[in-house]
Amino acid sequence: MKSEIHPKYSPVVFVDGEHEIITSSTMSSRETRVVDGVEHFVVPVEVSAYSHPFYTGKQKLVDTEGRVDRFHKRYNIARAPEPEEQDGE
Repeated sequence: MKSEIHPKYSPVVFVDGEHEIITSSTMSSRETRVVDGVEHFVVPVEVSAYSHPFYTGKQKLVDTEGRVDRFHKRYNIARAPEPEEQDGE
C-alpha cells in the first residue's frame, strides 16, 4: 500500500437527535468529544437509520393506481381478459 495517499481515518461520533453512532470515518469537524478516553470528532447528521421513515416503519406508500395499470395506460395497452374459472370439471 502506498503511504500518504489515503485520507486520515479518525474516530467519529455521528449525532442524529438523541442517537449517537460511534465509529471511524474520514470525516472531521471542529467539535470534539471524549468517549472512553478517546477524542472523537462530532458530526451532526439529519437522517440516520434511527430517524429515516423507511427504517422506522413510518413510511407511507400511497398507490392509488397500480403500477401495472399505469404502465398499460401510459402505453395504451389493452388489458388481457381475466381467465374464466371452471367449476370443478
